[in-house]
Amino acid sequence: MLRSPQVESPGQAKINGIGLRQQQLLTMLLRDKAGLTVEDLSQGLGITANAVRQHLTALERDGLVAKGETQSSGGRPEQLYELTPTGNELFPRHYSWFAELLLDSLRTEKDSDALRERLENMGRAVARQVEGKLAGLEDISERIRVLADIMHELGYESGPVDSPKEKFPTIEATNCVFHSLAQRFPEVCHFDLAMMSKVVGRDVIHDECMVRGGHVCRFKFKQR
Repeated sequence: MLRSPQVESPGQAKINGIGLRQQQLLTMLLRDKAGLTVEDLSQGLGITANAVRQHLTALERDGLVAKGETQSSGGRPEQLYELTPTGNELFPRHYSWFAELLLDSLRTEKDSDALRERLENMGRAVARQVEGKLAGLEDISERIRVLADIMHELGYESGPVDSPKEKFPTIEATNCVFHSLAQRFPEVCHFDLAMMSKVVGRDVIHDECMVRGGHVCRFKFKQR
């Protein structure tokens, strides 16, 4: 949570490389959709206008902030700054309750097998969306390493692990982006398994699972 005497944040902007002051600046822009001037930001953050401009330059470069309209100030028009859609996405979204409602509804309408099949189809659809990352890759081990990168982009702290006992690298994830959902709806795991199988081109063994009490989620890939 971002806190300062001038700014009380509803949630911390989650991105590597952004300092506390820039997070506070982003939070101010999140709250004021019409945009804020350098002077507004300077007063709200308790720092100089030059310091604000330096932060804005960096945030504009990263695509998180953009120039908006100008406003009349009785003299020279003042530039307003606003969050970009990318900047907005840095802040938490509480989607989990909505996902639970959807899964509850689907489970009510269908049995567990039908729900699992629906989630597997969704996983394969996601795999098709990332096919461009795999163009020309026939080596299974290389596809597994690309898969680990894709999972990292989806929010997993994951990576490939080589083992002398396995022909292919395994993937170990130290977090599960669906953990709370998977506790109530174990069928959710089949979304990941179907996506991974489609990307790599091999069946997947969920060797260890945090929902089942494991320390990590470990995925192995069958030879054939």
